[in-house]
Amino acid sequence: MRRSYIPKAIRQRVMAAARRRCGYCLTAQEFSGAQLVVEHIQPLARDGTNHEENLWLACSWCNSYKSSQVDAIEPLTGKQTPLFNPRQQVWLEHFKWSEDGAEIIGITACGRATVAALQLNNEFVVPARRRWVSAGWHPPTD
Repeated sequence: MRRSYIPKAIRQRVMAAARRRCGYCLTAQEFSGAQLVVEHIQPLARDGTNHEENLWLACSWCNSYKSSQVDAIEPLTGKQTPLFNPRQQVWLEHFKWSEDGAEIIGITACGRATVAALQLNNEFVVPARRRWVSAGWHPPTD
């Protein structure tokens, strides 16, 4: 995979546009415990570019599970389905929060495929979200 430099000004615009939250799980930078990264929606390994329209913010969990994926198996149908694109799609049209606010539920094929592929409810993040909920920090309301 080739790596190339993303200018600081572009990184700052992407962070501001993403409201300093992961585009997939909506984890806020201030709660993550790890720096969010600028990720490639269309990965470089799949001929993605460093153009701003191909970049968004992701937490280290989502970024590592996404890797070079652009699609995944949708659990209900077993069909290959494109992953959620946080730059072009609206989160609330594809996902919702569980009643307790700790888990992400996919409500479309794209949402379900993304929840599964990026392991949005992994064993490490759900307990953290429960703590964020009890502190009144989560889930995001905007």
